[in-house]
Amino acid sequence: MKMMRKSALALLLLAATGTCYGKTFEFSGEARGTNGKVLYTEYHRVEGECTQGKFRPLDHRVDYRQPEQDDRFADKVLRYQRSPLQPEVDFNQPRFDEALRISYPGEDIIEVDWQTPAGETRAFNVPLAGRAVVDAGFDNLVRQNWSALQSGRSVEFRFLGPTRGELYGFMLEPNDHPDMEAHLEVAIRPTSMLLRFLVDPIQLGYNDRGALTDYLGLTNIRKNPDANYLAHIRYQVANYPECELTP
Repeated sequence: MKMMRKSALALLLLAATGTCYGKTFEFSGEARGTNGKVLYTEYHRVEGECTQGKFRPLDHRVDYRQPEQDDRFADKVLRYQRSPLQPEVDFNQPRFDEALRISYPGEDIIEVDWQTPAGETRAFNVPLAGRAVVDAGFDNLVRQNWSALQSGRSVEFRFLGPTRGELYGFMLEPNDHPDMEAHLEVAIRPTSMLLRFLVDPIQLGYNDRGALTDYLGLTNIRKNPDANYLAHIRYQVANYPECELTP
């Protein structure tokens, strides 16, 4: 009886704060190269909670697999307990003996530990500055600024280059792409004119519910020890959470 009263109290507290556990958000992506050939597939599972009717991600796992194969060749785990924009990251590509860890030993520091394909170990401590975004945090940045982007406004932020140990200036801006048919299409571009000559923009597409439909650009999956794949990844949602993805 006492346990039942405790459970009822917990539910009342969750209702009072507007927080409840959200149904898992699941989606997959198929990455194709410039020649149209399938390079690999991604399988995403995001556990989170519903706060004031909006989904907040907490734990996100990604398995990367060869086409029509069950065994994964790479995996990534992201933990968003700190911030939807600044997850902890644990990324492994065993076939290249590569591992990347991103953590936060203090409030104002990003710690990067990178085991390179060449067998070296590199470590960086990067001071947090401005609106800092790490790894897949850009996806949540789009959702947080959904209305602004839909109205045609740009959003500036700083993005972590983990293998460089530095935050770089970037912007999200509405931009239609001929290879996409999405409800909202945005480009990620460097703010520096010099970097614009060196770094191609990444194009993103979203459906009207705020789910990613397209990613076009350089990926985090290696083609060889010296270069990553350039791909168009098209996503399909298998399961939406019980609350909204966008404000």
